[in-house]
Amino acid sequence: MRKIIVIFLFTIPVLTFGQVFKNIKIDEALANRGPEEPTICINYTDTNLVMAGVNIKTTYLSRDGGHTWTKRSAKSKYGVYGDPCIISTGSGKFLYFHLSLPKGQPYVHESFLDRIVCQYSKSDNKKFNKGKYMGHHPPKDQDKEWAVYDYDRNRTYVTWTQFDMYGSEDPNDKSVIMLSYSDNEGKSWSEAEVISKIPGDCMDDDQTAEGAVPAIGLKGEAHVAWANDEKIYFTTYVAGDSIKTEKVIAQQIGGWNQAIEGLNRTNGMPVTVSDMSNSPHHGSIYVCWSDQRNGELNTDIFITKTTDAGITWSEAQMINDDATSNHQFLPWLTIDQTTGYLYTIFYDRRNYDDNQTDVFVAVSKDGGATFTNHKISESPFSPIPQVFFGDYINISAHQGMVRPIWTRYEGGQLSVWTAILKGL
Repeated sequence: MRKIIVIFLFTIPVLTFGQVFKNIKIDEALANRGPEEPTICINYTDTNLVMAGVNIKTTYLSRDGGHTWTKRSAKSKYGVYGDPCIISTGSGKFLYFHLSLPKGQPYVHESFLDRIVCQYSKSDNKKFNKGKYMGHHPPKDQDKEWAVYDYDRNRTYVTWTQFDMYGSEDPNDKSVIMLSYSDNEGKSWSEAEVISKIPGDCMDDDQTAEGAVPAIGLKGEAHVAWANDEKIYFTTYVAGDSIKTEKVIAQQIGGWNQAIEGLNRTNGMPVTVSDMSNSPHHGSIYVCWSDQRNGELNTDIFITKTTDAGITWSEAQMINDDATSNHQFLPWLTIDQTTGYLYTIFYDRRNYDDNQTDVFVAVSKDGGATFTNHKISESPFSPIPQVFFGDYINISAHQGMVRPIWTRYEGGQLSVWTAILKGL
C-alpha cells in the first residue's frame, strides 16, 4: 500500500495594511533537491480541493482549501522532469503537465525533453493516469509548457517552446512556439503546430522564443504571448485557420533573462490571461511581465491590456507601487473568472538595501487600471546564487478564494509556501 505523507505545517499570521494572512509551509528539502518552480490550482468544482506541484516530480493535494497537504511522488510512462503546470477542468479533474525523461539520465539520454506530458487525475484526485503526450518530434527538445482550460467548450490548450537542440550555439538551430489542444480533458491531443513565425535561437537566453502562456478568447480561440529579443510577441490561434504572423505588443527592455543579486538566473517571461467572467471587462486580455527599463538595479512588473482581441494594446503600466529603486521579479498573473479580479504575485525588495526578499500580491478590481499591493510573506529571506531558485512562482483564484505559492531559501533549505488570503 502506498504511504501518504502528511506535511507538517507552520502557520504564521502576517499583518499587512490591516489584514492578517496566514502563511503555511507546504514542504521543504535540502537546497540541492528542490522544491522549486511551484504551481498551484484551486479546483473548479470544489474550492476545498487545491493541488500543487514542484520540481522535479512532487505533487501535493489539500482537501481543506490549502490548510493541510498530502504529498506524492509523480510517475509517468514517459518520465517526469519538472516544469510543473496544474490546471482544473470543468468536471473537477486536475491536469498535470510536465517535461519528459522516458529513459536514462537527464541532459544525457537522447530521449530527455523529447515531448510534453499531460496526466489527468482519477476520480479521487489522488492519483494520475500514466500520461499522454504531445509534441514528440525527435531529436528536437520540448520545454517550458503552460496550459489553460476553456470551461465553455471543454477544450484545453497547451503551449511551449521547441528547440532544434537545447543550448546549441549553432545559428542554424532555432526555437519556436508550439501549440496542441485536447477536447477530452487530456485523454488525447491534437498534432502539435508551430504558431510562431519569427524564430529565436537555442541558447535559452534573451534571443530565445520562450514564455508562451495561452489564454481563452471569446470564440474559443487561443491567445498567446511570449518573449524574444527584448520584445513581447502576441498571436491568436484558431483551429483549422492559417497561423497569423505574431505582432510586437510591448518592449521588454533588458530581455527576459534578468540579473538579480542572489539568483543565478531570473525569468521575466510574460503571462497571459483573459477575462471570461461577467465583469464589465469581459473579453479583455492581459499580459504581465518584468523588465529593467528603469535600470539594471530596478526591475519592475508591467502589464498591458487589449479590449479588441489583440488589435490594439495599452501602454505598459507598472504594477508594483513602490517608490524605491529596487527589484520586483518573477511575476505571475491570474484572474478569478467569477469576478474578473486580477491577482499578480512577485518577489519584492522595496523594504531593503540588500538581497532580503518579501513576497507581494497586487490586486486589481477595475480591469487593470489600478493595483493595490499587499505584502503576504511573514518575513524576508535571502537567496544565494549557488542554489537554483526556479524560473517561476504561481497563484490561483476562483470564487473569491486566492491561493499563492512561492519558493523560499533559508538555512541551506528550499521550502515552498502558500498563504490563506482573505479580503483581497
